[in-house]
Amino acid sequence: MSFLDLDEWLIDLAAAAEIVYSPVMDIKEYPENVDVVLVEGAIANEDHVEMMRRVRKNTKIVVAFGDCAVTGNVTAMRNPLGDPENVLQRAYKDAADVAPQFPLEPGIVPKLTPRVTPVHELVPVEVFLPGCPPPAARIKLLLEQVLAGKSAQLTGANIKFG
Repeated sequence: MSFLDLDEWLIDLAAAAEIVYSPVMDIKEYPENVDVVLVEGAIANEDHVEMMRRVRKNTKIVVAFGDCAVTGNVTAMRNPLGDPENVLQRAYKDAADVAPQFPLEPGIVPKLTPRVTPVHELVPVEVFLPGCPPPAARIKLLLEQVLAGKSAQLTGANIKFG
């Protein structure tokens, strides 16, 4: 939602950048030679692992976008439960009102990773943009500097650019 709070600046952004992949686009494969990617969410299943390895291989600047990508945050709340099978047991059997069962058809529920991790524990990340969600002003500042070809690094509550 903070991204949408950029309001009319999104028009300027659209003129300066080409969106080549997004969950809301009908593009099936992550493309090659991407300049910058904003990665939301933690690494929680094998599909995430595969996607992040592809993203890292094909992207110059990876931005961990939001607290889940930066720290694991809410998604990582499953970690104290131990084995991911405990989570599936609780969600699909213990808490079920009707027909408790695991979804067994392939492709319905990706295999969970042993732990939920922030993005940087799997692949190198150039920029961390915390917040739940990150404030619109910080998103704008980051994107303006990246579009200007400047390197960015986060220190404290402010983004400093080289």
